[in-house]
Amino acid sequence: MSSEEKPQDARVREINRQQRELFDRLYRLFDPPLPEGVPGRLEQIAAAGRIRAGDTVLDVGSGTGILIPLIRSYHPARIYACDLSPAMLAQLSRHYPRVRTLLADVRDLALPDASIDVVFLNACYPNIVDKPGAFANIARMQKPAGRLVISHPMGRAFIARLKKSVPFPLDDFPRRNQARKMLANYGFAIESFVDEEELYILTALKTSP
Repeated sequence: MSSEEKPQDARVREINRQQRELFDRLYRLFDPPLPEGVPGRLEQIAAAGRIRAGDTVLDVGSGTGILIPLIRSYHPARIYACDLSPAMLAQLSRHYPRVRTLLADVRDLALPDASIDVVFLNACYPNIVDKPGAFANIARMQKPAGRLVISHPMGRAFIARLKKSVPFPLDDFPRRNQARKMLANYGFAIESFVDEEELYILTALKTSP
């Protein structure tokens, strides 16, 4: 199925259920210590968002909060953490009680129009089932000139390995031309693109309503 085709809601709910159950069981594995090199690559990912003091940030697929301390270091006014797993978000809340957690698929978030400055999709793009729904909703919530970061601190090679061990489908990260065409449909233009063996960072700017 192309990432531009809208999947049936029943399929979305079923795959989301499978992901929720898996990550509810494994949430403890996502806390530090992290693999060698990953902390530095996470710093690169957080920096790519160009967070300014007073910004509102949405961290999609936030898990137990791997990006949260880095996001906080830029002094945003508000951080939203969105995930499918209640166990993940409960762990996040224990460490970062001031972060507002949102138990939902990003396509279903009901934050106000044009209310978010920076959106991170870190280590979760392959897991998003309804990508058209997700990006349409992100575009709705994002302010003009808002920044979008799609990333993974272990790159597409990690996803290739992960595909062999999970019970649900995972998409590959888009190549530059594929990403440019996809994001243009939602009013985003690519600003920078890094696609290395152990690092993926795509940054995009909201350029139109």
